Amino acid sequence: MSPRALALAAVLLAPTAALAGASVDSLVLDGSADGARLSVGLTGPVKGTVFTLERPDRVVIDLKSATLDRRRAHVPSPDGLVRRVRVGPREGTTLRIVLEVDHRVAARLLPAAKGGERRLIVELGAPDPERGGASAQSAPAAAPLVAERTMPRTTRDLIIAVDAGHGGDDPGATGRDGTREKDVTLAVARALATRINAEPAMRAVLTRDRDVFVPLPERVKRAHDAHADLFVSVHADAIADRNITGASVYVLSQRGASSETAKLLADRENAAVLIGAPLPANDDVVASVVVDLVKSQAMSDSMDAAAKVLEQLNEVGEVRKARVQQAGFVVLKAAAMPSMLIESAYITNPGEERRLRDPRHQARLADAILSGLRNYFRENPPPGTRMAALVAAAQMPSGEGLGAPPHSLQR
Repeated sequence: MSPRALALAAVLLAPTAALAGASVDSLVLDGSADGARLSVGLTGPVKGTVFTLERPDRVVIDLKSATLDRRRAHVPSPDGLVRRVRVGPREGTTLRIVLEVDHRVAARLLPAAKGGERRLIVELGAPDPERGGASAQSAPAAAPLVAERTMPRTTRDLIIAVDAGHGGDDPGATGRDGTREKDVTLAVARALATRINAEPAMRAVLTRDRDVFVPLPERVKRAHDAHADLFVSVHADAIADRNITGASVYVLSQRGASSETAKLLADRENAAVLIGAPLPANDDVVASVVVDLVKSQAMSDSMDAAAKVLEQLNEVGEVRKARVQQAGFVVLKAAAMPSMLIESAYITNPGEERRLRDPRHQARLADAILSGLRNYFRENPPPGTRMAALVAAAQMPSGEGLGAPPHSLQR
């Protein structure tokens, strides 16, 4: 097997032709300070892949054509060197399991069958014999899936601030059947954050993770404090004409709104400032931030990223405006990073209100937004991030660099 194939080797539990999809019906973690074993119960055959990442240290398991049975499978609590377990869908057909660990480990993916039972066993151990604990050599038959050359320790995760619009005393817009914008935006934001966190080189920071009011300046501050590379604010539009439908994506405009509708929308969203703490009294501070944005090309980057997201939203449903719109949103004006505001649909339209309440549609919206962001960052990876390292590795000839790139770059 070539070095490229060995870098991200896979173990087949059944012939490829038989991989018609399966669900994970149990997750059992048994950990110690030096090693751990995760047992994944399955209802059918899957193809599994495992690799490791550093800073922070993680083990990533991808199960193709798999879903999580949330009624039966519960995400395990931390145990031993495993500090956290995250599980989430990735591009619809792949289930990703991420184990956050205390230190660098080697990982081995093994099939296990007993009678009619199907399981995957993921063994974690020391990357060399001197480390002690379980080792890659201790497991039978299947080739050890050890990723010693993952990411340089100088790299970092690409951070995306996900802002769920409104919240708490600010319900936002309300549909005819009583659907509140603040509930929809939180559901979509959570789904998006879950998907971002399942990516090997990305991490999400939610500006709010529950039904509370967060003033607009505080939302931006939380993004800045997290050193976010991009800020995305999720909303649901409203208009008097209940026949109007479609999603829109907005970025900051220094020169005025791109349309009268955009101006009215910005005025409505900016009214949230009046509910909580106001922006700094010195308008020169805000003005200077806008100038800095222009100088740093953050506004141009915002437009490029927003265009990628709009393109993917068009695959989910109707878009109201075929081009990215611009307006003076306060929450974007104060963000010194590429940023966008997404109006996912019109909550005042009865049909779109029903879809916005549907968790399946919320998941599709989250998938579309993630795809757009991934496409943008694949073309524009921030220097010093794992995304930049993965992109560079994917562009190297076979057998060089990090080997075969993770699936997030193989499309």
